[in-house]
Amino acid sequence: MANSEWSQILFIILGTLFICNINFAFATDPFLQQNKDRVNEALPGQNFNINFKHYSGYITVNEDADRTLFYWFIEADHVDPTSKPLLLWLNGGPGCSSIAYGEAEEFGPFHINSNGTLYLNPYSWNQVANILYIDSPIGVGFSYSKNSSDILNSGDKRTAEDNLIFLLKWFERFPQYKETEFYIGGESYAGHFVPQLSQLIVKHNSATKQNSINLKGYMVGNALTDDFNDQLGIFQFMWATGMISDQTFKLLNLLCDFQSVEHPSQSCQKMLDIADDELGNIDPYSIFTPPCHGSANQRLKRTLSVGRLRSVYDPCTEKHSTIYFNRPEVQKILHVDPDHKPAKWETCNDDVFSNWKDSPRTVLDIYRELIPTGLRIWMFSGNTDSVLPVTSTRYTIAALKLPTVSPWRAWYDDGEVGGWTQEYAGLTFVNVRGAGHEVPLHRPKLALILFKAFLAGTSMPTLEPLSLTAAY
Repeated sequence: MANSEWSQILFIILGTLFICNINFAFATDPFLQQNKDRVNEALPGQNFNINFKHYSGYITVNEDADRTLFYWFIEADHVDPTSKPLLLWLNGGPGCSSIAYGEAEEFGPFHINSNGTLYLNPYSWNQVANILYIDSPIGVGFSYSKNSSDILNSGDKRTAEDNLIFLLKWFERFPQYKETEFYIGGESYAGHFVPQLSQLIVKHNSATKQNSINLKGYMVGNALTDDFNDQLGIFQFMWATGMISDQTFKLLNLLCDFQSVEHPSQSCQKMLDIADDELGNIDPYSIFTPPCHGSANQRLKRTLSVGRLRSVYDPCTEKHSTIYFNRPEVQKILHVDPDHKPAKWETCNDDVFSNWKDSPRTVLDIYRELIPTGLRIWMFSGNTDSVLPVTSTRYTIAALKLPTVSPWRAWYDDGEVGGWTQEYAGLTFVNVRGAGHEVPLHRPKLALILFKAFLAGTSMPTLEPLSLTAAY
């Protein structure tokens, strides 16, 4: 995007904030609304004590349309949480809730049992950082707009702009975190959201030193990044893991135009349908684990599309979330506005997904722009995901043609291989052994090790050398 376009965007954003009467220099009492957002009661089904505070509520990013994003902020479990980093987490879709996935089934502290009670996740990332989850874009989770057409007009560009306005206003509500090291993370389609928002923050910071955001880096997992390389990797992964036939693999590469994501040719679509049938009734997000058998007739519904598997995927954890966040008593404690709550809370909004307006074929240009700025950039990948597999990520990184700083090697946890890693000039890649599309869901301990290394800016752990005295 040209600098003139970014200048226009920043002018609109800053103008919006001015119209909203946001006076950055002379905020009156930001802690008043902050305290209103604090969750003071135990959540329904929470039969354990916690030593950290958490908050939930809304921030309006467009006053005219009342376009409002819902957030859940969980402080670090530490005597001084402001001394710990702050992570904004975004899930993908596009159109999926970070509260549904990132918090409730991946790395948040509050996880849901099948009977509707909660349990404390022993590998929660708020052990080492403050975590900010937002339902983005508009129409996702509890986020809303009084203009219903907003839900049908989401896209990459507006999502980044709304998320920046959200952050600027959120930091006004939580001024104690303005100086905290700030990071952004996400997975899947957030492979677009995360670098795009990072780019916009860098542009914002360069345009105004006042109200700058202390962005230090970002991380993305199993991320949609570059259509050509992502698609190339998907077909190769499905073939190499024995899910599709030799003939189908050859014809997919022959007939599918890797540059056409949303509109495959008729011949390509036919091959995609054949590949879909050959995959069978598996969980494409984690090919070696069984799907949730909610009923005898349950079958995963998939439509293969060039560049990504489009799925109605219903793991049991997702079912638990759907039941839990639809409970009125849960919504009340989380400060959900009864006048603006959805008729039915869902983990993903299909209307947002199916009406997405703009999606560039690649965000590698953003990587090339941001790597020289010195941001800490990590890409990680679970190696049992066929939706955006490790092969796709490796092809994508290779396209950047970065010099290698530390060659490919295994990394370890308690003497066992946790995965593999390679460090490049300006980017670190980590492969997580045995993890699917949602790395913290399938390998929670390894995911926490990964997150700690990312925050510290250190290499993934090596195998501890054997003690010379241990053998005697």
